[in-house]
Amino acid sequence: MIGGFSTPKKGKGLKISGGQQVKAGQILAKGLSQYKAGTNVKGQGNLIALAAGKVYFTKKKTPHGRFRTFINITPHTEKHKK
Repeated sequence: MIGGFSTPKKGKGLKISGGQQVKAGQILAKGLSQYKAGTNVKGQGNLIALAAGKVYFTKKKTPHGRFRTFINITPHTEKHKK
């Protein structure tokens, strides 16, 4: 880091928290293996929202006894006004 040529990586991490509103295509987590894709989310290392809505987390136990945290999205229900 001497001379400003090398900077520490800041890209990895959880980009969103529970209860927040997200847009379709928004990145939810980058480079984290402890979070898995749930409903309306795709990806393995980089989790991406497939639909706009509210984020929530769930935990499930694997057959091997480990807990996995899943990132899910409840999609918006749009009401048509006349």
